[in-house]
Amino acid sequence: MGKYFGTDGFRGEANVGLTADHAYTVGRFLGWYYGELKRQKGDTSAPKVVIGKDTRRSSYMFEYSLVGGLVASGADAYLLHVTTTPSVAYVARVDDFDCGVMITASHNPFYDNGIKIINGNGEKMDEDTIALIESYIDGHLEAFGKKWDTIPFATKDAIGQTVDYVSGRNRYIGYLISLGLYSFKGMKVGLDCANGASWNVAKSVFDALGATTYVIGDAPNGTNINNNAGSTHIEGLQKFVVEKGLDVGFAFDGDADRCLCVDERGNVVSGDHILYVYGKYMKDRGELVNNTVVTTVMSNFGLYKAFDEAGIGYAKTAVGDKYVYEYMTKNNCILGGEQSGHIIFSKYATTGDGILTSIKMMEVMLARKKKMSELISPLVIYPQVLVNIRVTDKTKAQNDPEVRAKVDEVAQSLGNTGRILVRESGTEPVVRVMVEAEDKATCQELVDSVIRVIKERGYEAH
Repeated sequence: MGKYFGTDGFRGEANVGLTADHAYTVGRFLGWYYGELKRQKGDTSAPKVVIGKDTRRSSYMFEYSLVGGLVASGADAYLLHVTTTPSVAYVARVDDFDCGVMITASHNPFYDNGIKIINGNGEKMDEDTIALIESYIDGHLEAFGKKWDTIPFATKDAIGQTVDYVSGRNRYIGYLISLGLYSFKGMKVGLDCANGASWNVAKSVFDALGATTYVIGDAPNGTNINNNAGSTHIEGLQKFVVEKGLDVGFAFDGDADRCLCVDERGNVVSGDHILYVYGKYMKDRGELVNNTVVTTVMSNFGLYKAFDEAGIGYAKTAVGDKYVYEYMTKNNCILGGEQSGHIIFSKYATTGDGILTSIKMMEVMLARKKKMSELISPLVIYPQVLVNIRVTDKTKAQNDPEVRAKVDEVAQSLGNTGRILVRESGTEPVVRVMVEAEDKATCQELVDSVIRVIKERGYEAH
């Protein structure tokens, strides 16, 4: 993980942790770097960078700052305006862009923002390029075999330009519609757009596919993104689905790369449920390549038991859709994702795509002629207790022999009736202790026993 860029971009409070100057600097680097890559190959054409943003008030500031840096370095900036992260990935890939940038802080509150950088294949940018950007921000860039105290400005006709590219977003909407294998006619569907990037995309897709569409969270004002709305506050959609008598509901996050569902009874359908429902659907059709669904270590123990019963194999990666996608690419897997609703269908997309996920779940309902509650019923989600403890040293706390012995003891006592997971936070001085078991009291008791040893060994930070 980098100094500025985490697993999901450069994120921070707008003009506090992430400033307009940062955005300008990133733009300057990207415009110059991709121009230099072209020049090394004898190509003098301007680099092309496509940019999208979510509905945060600060997204305009970051967009203009980023564009200023890009064109100053000689790149042409193509603006999709308010759109989803997966749409930027799609357009970058199919329209031959050098890279794409999405301005978003995803599910965070409105006062945060972020910069996600996507390569020309529509994938998250590689670590080597991210490291170069961070070096440039810190003023000690080494690239192309030399040190750069400053990078040159473009001059005369080499200065870049901006291009209104809303047509790219419209083509993405058309692409999503083309993936609907069944008519949604007769289906009453609720959508919660989180007052975010999907507000002007999702309803168009569902309407075009024939659904009777009911929408909430579709009135962004710059400060209400994710505010008691969307996949991180799904209780609003639960109530909405029941009150309106809808067949199903889908909730997206701020940049619409996540989707959670609500069944017709108002029950939450998590990312684990989605992986089970679609994995079993693919398995039954003989289409689950390598018979493997890719999960993260945070997926529920119940999901693995259900996969075992269905004869479906699985892999576990570190937390982060980036790691899920990397594993899928290396091992030729077509379905993977996270409990939080980042689901990747690699046949159709290079990133988690909330609207695509909702279309694929509709497909299963219509193909099987079943309600969502029936599709998820074989999956029993185990109770879970997760406790975070602030520590003086994450590595020492986890590797302490007495802590390890207690963790092993808990794992042995659970056997095949649950599991324990101890891992460090990627961003805080915190160790997370999580237990899943058949009842909540057992979870709490076992978590407490591990936390007690960590404290007794003197690792707790005060």
